[in-house]
Amino acid sequence: MPHIYVILFVFTALAAVATHFVPAGLYDRVTLPNGRSAVDPDSFRYVEASPIGWEQFMLAVPKGLVNASTVVFFTFIIGGMFMVIRRTGVIDVVVDKLTRRFAARSVLMVPALMVIFAVVATLIGTQELALVYVPVILPLMIALRFDSITAVATALLATTAGFTAGVLNPINTGLGQTIAELPLYSGAGLRALLFICLLGAGIAYLMRYALRVQKNPEASLLANDPKEAAKREAYVHDLDAPAMRFTMRQAWAGVAALMFLGLMVWGVLTRGWFMMEMAGLFVLMGATVGLIAGLSPGKICEAFNEGFRDVLMGAIIVGLARAVAVMLEQGQVMDTLVHGLGNLVGDFPSSVSAVGMFVSQLGFNFVVPSGSGQALVTMPIMAPVSDLIGVTRQNAVLAYQLGDGLSNIFYPTSGYFMATLALAGVSWDLWVRFFLPLFGIWVGIATAFLIYAQAVNWTG
Repeated sequence: MPHIYVILFVFTALAAVATHFVPAGLYDRVTLPNGRSAVDPDSFRYVEASPIGWEQFMLAVPKGLVNASTVVFFTFIIGGMFMVIRRTGVIDVVVDKLTRRFAARSVLMVPALMVIFAVVATLIGTQELALVYVPVILPLMIALRFDSITAVATALLATTAGFTAGVLNPINTGLGQTIAELPLYSGAGLRALLFICLLGAGIAYLMRYALRVQKNPEASLLANDPKEAAKREAYVHDLDAPAMRFTMRQAWAGVAALMFLGLMVWGVLTRGWFMMEMAGLFVLMGATVGLIAGLSPGKICEAFNEGFRDVLMGAIIVGLARAVAVMLEQGQVMDTLVHGLGNLVGDFPSSVSAVGMFVSQLGFNFVVPSGSGQALVTMPIMAPVSDLIGVTRQNAVLAYQLGDGLSNIFYPTSGYFMATLALAGVSWDLWVRFFLPLFGIWVGIATAFLIYAQAVNWTG
């Protein structure tokens, strides 16, 4: 497998070349009642071609980094903040205590965490919280003799299952239903069943892998990775040794960290905080916790620097991934692709038209790996198309949710996903080897639900 930089550069080049062959087209944008801008489905027109030139291609990566700057800098800051907390020794003591407490039933840690993460995602719609979860649970999973793939999968699989099903998710379900002019959060019963099926399959799949790794570390996909060996040396504790204890300063630092995390939850739920606000909070959290624990300002700065270095590749990958969409947008072929997908769906046989919508959304998510972005671009087209081909609008929204959510942790153009892998030290090609069979299972579950919804003319 080529380096991920090479893969994303090739995709960017292909997108630039495509602008020389795909006709340029545009939809007019209209402002929704909530202030968001969506396409006018009846306004598509072909415009004068504007293929990407060498100078625009030269700027693709820098512009990708600028456009994805929120995720880029969030990745840097969360890496730096957790390195500061690790330098305080608080994480080591917490991991030691949890390892001793759950050593006899460590396997239950995986489903317990997955259920919590999935419920949060299906209620508030934040797949990106996986970026926060992974650094927290990684030391514990290693200490319990799992591996980094188990840690990152616990966060990614759970948040994806919850986000995709979107029982009360304002980002995909709420926005999609608003654009499709459906009652808000209608059809929650079927989506709750979908949530159970996706999460259940994810838990079973990961448990099988985690137990195999715990029994035999050589079964890990990271068995020959020297960085993984270093993590085991750092985090695996000797349970026969005396238990670690908090110093007074560490105890107060731990309390301060919990208070900051509580403030983050409050901000997300009541103030609409997202990456920008959380990044600012994490800067304050790292500095405050470090000072309380007794680190000097200089040591805190060095810890931030070390954390920045650890996640550098993940942050750069986010910008490289965004460069693909930058090429398509500047070449004015993004709307042409959306228009073509709408026509393609209309050509599917009525019996599988909902599945056709799912497949088209799955494909489009490669270039627009954003739930709200995809809804605002595709749902104004897919909603009226569904009326013409005999698919209920409720099922059209479900097809969009499934096409967007499931592939968010598969495509290398998904910025937060690639950053999460980088935080865990897991390469994209190894993740694909791990995830591909489950992706096939999830696609099968999605197809079954769409066919059922089509058969019963599901309206919610």
